[in-house]
Amino acid sequence: MFRQDRTNPSTAVSNWRGRRDTPKAWPSTGVSTWLNGGLFGAAGLVATGGIITQYEDSGTTYRVHTFRGSGKFVVSSGEAEVDWLIVAGGGASGTGGGGAGGMLSSAEGGQSVFTANITSGDSGTAVHSIVVGTGGLNGGNNANTAGATVGNNSTALGQTTVVGGGQGMSGASDACVTGGSGGGGYFGTPGSATTGQGNAGSGSSDVGGGGGKGEAGGTDGVGYGGDGATGYGIGAATPTYAGGGGAGDYNLAGVRPGGDGGGGNGGSETTNKDGNSGVPNTGGGAGGGDVTPVVGNGADGGAGIVILRYAVAA
Repeated sequence: MFRQDRTNPSTAVSNWRGRRDTPKAWPSTGVSTWLNGGLFGAAGLVATGGIITQYEDSGTTYRVHTFRGSGKFVVSSGEAEVDWLIVAGGGASGTGGGGAGGMLSSAEGGQSVFTANITSGDSGTAVHSIVVGTGGLNGGNNANTAGATVGNNSTALGQTTVVGGGQGMSGASDACVTGGSGGGGYFGTPGSATTGQGNAGSGSSDVGGGGGKGEAGGTDGVGYGGDGATGYGIGAATPTYAGGGGAGDYNLAGVRPGGDGGGGNGGSETTNKDGNSGVPNTGGGAGGGDVTPVVGNGADGGAGIVILRYAVAA
C-alpha cells in the first residue's frame, strides 16, 4: 500500500480530517482515492456490521457503520482508513445530575484513524468487536436513596476504552466518582472526569449538574448539565453527543436543564418531580430528582453509540 507519510514525512494522513484536502504528494488525486482503493490497484473496503448508510460530501462518497448496540465490524476484503466516534453510556442520577459518557473521536488531537484490512494471519475476514456501553441505572429509586450507577464503557477497533459517565450523587456523604464526565454532587464534592473524555460535574454549594464532553456541569447556571460536543463530521448529520444531566430542583430553584447532547432535565416541584433519563444513543447523563419539598426519583443514563466512517469513492 502506498504510504503518503513516507513520500512527505512532515504531513500525516490523519491530519486531513475527512480526507477532503488535496494530497501534497499527488496534487491531482483525492486522498480517499489512493487510501481507500483505486490509484495503485488496491480494492475498496468490503465490510459489514451495524446500520450501514452512505452519503456524499464535497464530491466524496462515505460509507457509515452506526452501532446503537454491541456487535461486530467484519472486514471481508480490501483496505481503508476508518474514522471513528465512540461514546460511552451516561451516568444515572440521584438528586445530582448524571455525568455524560466519555466521548472520543479520531478527529481529535492525539487520536488517529484506524487502518481496516485483512492481514496475512486472518482466515478470510477480520472481525472487530464493538461494545456500546449502556446507560447507568437508577431503577426509579427515590433520588435521596443511594442506588444510581455509573454508565458502562464503550470500546471499538482496539481503541482506548471510553469511560461511562459518573452517577449523580444522592447525599453529601456520597463518595466522589470519576466517570467519562463527572456526576453532580449534593452539597459536596462532585465527580471528576477522565482526561480528554469529558468534564467534571458541579455542586459544591448546591445540588449539581453532571459534566458533559464540551463543558463542566454548572457552566451555564447553578445545577445545569454541561453541554456535549458535535460528532466531528463523522456521519451525514452532526448531532451533539455526551451532554450532562441537570440537577434536581432545590428549594423551588426551578428546572435545571440537561446539557445539549442528550442530557436529561432535572425534576422540579413545579413540573414533574422525577428526573428525566438521558437520551438513548447519545451518552447523555440523567437529570436528578426533585429534592424539596417532595423528593422525586432519579433516572437512567442514555446508552452510548459507535460510528465508523470511510471513503468509498471520490
